[in-house]
Amino acid sequence: MKRAARASGTRPPLALALPALLAVAFLTLPLLGILVRTEWGELVDHLRSPGTVQALKLSLLVSFWALGLSLLLGVPLAWLLARVPFPGKALVRSLVLLPMVLPPTVGGVALLLAFGRRGLLGPWLDRTLGITLPFHTSGAVVAATFVAMPFLVISLEGALGGLRPRYEETAASLGASPVRVFFTVTLPMVAPGLVAGAALTWARALGEFGATITFAGNLPGTTQTLPLQVYLLLQEEPEAATSVSLLLLAIAMGVLIALRGRWTGTPSDRRPRPTPEAGPEDPPAVPVPKDPSAPAASEAGRWALHAEVTGFTRLTLDADPGTTIAVVGPNGAGKTTLLRALLGLTPRAHADLRLGDEDVTALPPHRRHVAWVPQDGALFPHLSALANTAYGLRAQGVPRAEARRAARTWLDRLGVGHLAHRRPTQLSGGQAQRVALARALAARPRLLVLDEPLAALDQTTRAHVRHTLRTHLGAFGGVCLIVTHDPVEAVSLADRVLVLDEGLALQDAAPAEVTRHPRSPWVARMLGRNAWPGTATPEGLAFEGGGTLVATDPPPPGTPALAIVAPEAVSVHREKPAGSPRNVWPGAVREIVASGSRLRVLITSDRAPELVAEITPQSAAELGLAEGVSVWTSVKATEATIVPL
Repeated sequence: MKRAARASGTRPPLALALPALLAVAFLTLPLLGILVRTEWGELVDHLRSPGTVQALKLSLLVSFWALGLSLLLGVPLAWLLARVPFPGKALVRSLVLLPMVLPPTVGGVALLLAFGRRGLLGPWLDRTLGITLPFHTSGAVVAATFVAMPFLVISLEGALGGLRPRYEETAASLGASPVRVFFTVTLPMVAPGLVAGAALTWARALGEFGATITFAGNLPGTTQTLPLQVYLLLQEEPEAATSVSLLLLAIAMGVLIALRGRWTGTPSDRRPRPTPEAGPEDPPAVPVPKDPSAPAASEAGRWALHAEVTGFTRLTLDADPGTTIAVVGPNGAGKTTLLRALLGLTPRAHADLRLGDEDVTALPPHRRHVAWVPQDGALFPHLSALANTAYGLRAQGVPRAEARRAARTWLDRLGVGHLAHRRPTQLSGGQAQRVALARALAARPRLLVLDEPLAALDQTTRAHVRHTLRTHLGAFGGVCLIVTHDPVEAVSLADRVLVLDEGLALQDAAPAEVTRHPRSPWVARMLGRNAWPGTATPEGLAFEGGGTLVATDPPPPGTPALAIVAPEAVSVHREKPAGSPRNVWPGAVREIVASGSRLRVLITSDRAPELVAEITPQSAAELGLAEGVSVWTSVKATEATIVPL
């Protein structure tokens, strides 16, 4: 404690440290009492006595049966509580917790009134199935399950709550049914929580006393478990009772030490990502001979897209086979909602979706043939790159050997075939994104949706992956939607750019058209332009915050419009300029940022909106620019483009 206090630089206050030490002593002394009072010389004889051995065997039988029932019933219940919203969930969770706080004898009485010969269900069980639970080993199993199963449910629910749903959603988009997703993705990723809950459940069932003796009785060889044996030995052989108590204590401590304090476990996606092996970034994709089991999308089919989206995002989208659409817009514009509506994964929006000649609107996500690549790829951490890539094909019923052969072909096509044996934690960012793309393409989708697939990569890796993506989208026979905030991605990858704002489509045009005449201030700023919304007047474009811009070819008065001015078209002066500029405003430098070999100067003014000017470092030095310096800005009328909205 002293070493920890020195490390943190502070000492624990005595008012907190003293009660904490007293609490430790309070919890430790009873355990020390067992250790001190144990007759160590007679310990083996006590534990080998026929009554103790019989009770131990029965306890193990009951506890393992209770564990099995808890897994069979508790795992689906934990998943339901963690994943499915339904009325009365709080009440169900309270019922799950109730046996943990209910006095065990009261639980035994409740079981007796439910399953006893005169209980609610007991007579029917006896008459119809010939099952009598009280005073029978099966009754001891029911009692142990009743008090122990909540430990499994609560532990597993916590682990499921920490597992982000994107893994399960990605698996569904690859064609896996909900049951397959549960057993191949969800359970493996929450295995630590499941193991922790199972161990606690077993230990609690092994030590169950009150509910068992009340409901099942204390019959030697039938219901007399080890805790009940201790109760009897206390009256007849206290030394033997101490020895058996020590055995139960050792088992309980062994379970807790094995768990290392992890009551809920840690989902696999929370494990720290180790640094990949040193080496160059993945090489460019190398063409390889095509495998007949992994046909290119263009060979497998051609699927046009027609979607009518309602809800938060409202638009109609049509695209021919082979079209790539970049979806752009500010945060909250509805981009991800659009993708999730097409996937059938959100209640915020609904998509009437047709792919080729098939209407998939009423189909669940795993039958739509819509593959999704989230921003981080969402590779399943418990599977290798090869198994990840083959996952969609296996979910669609392709034999294992054929699926793995096709998966390896796709990995080779994207230049990461040499990494097929690695787990996701052993891949770099660029490598992981290529594997995620290979997995999506290998699943033979009809619609491919990518949610900022390159956002987490550095510039060099992004260029490599962008080149690979462009190469393989050229052969894709369906439609691809890419959400991006990068204008380079939008221009280099897409045939069309769809601009969203507040759930509505502001513009849907070719990249060149959107670049020349953006209809959204956000898009214009994303492209590095000054964008000022306003209303046309006889004098020019009146800004919403005050000021007027004079431009050539203005729209009719009263027309809402957007003024687009390139930063390099803004001139900066220390004195008010004279001459031809029609638009001159005073202001002050607020920020100077380097952009390649030039400087971008942010200037604020009370007579015009904020604007950005782009100048050379030499000009900035000659003008003596610095934050807070007063300047004048000017824009020629011919340099301003007015886009009617």
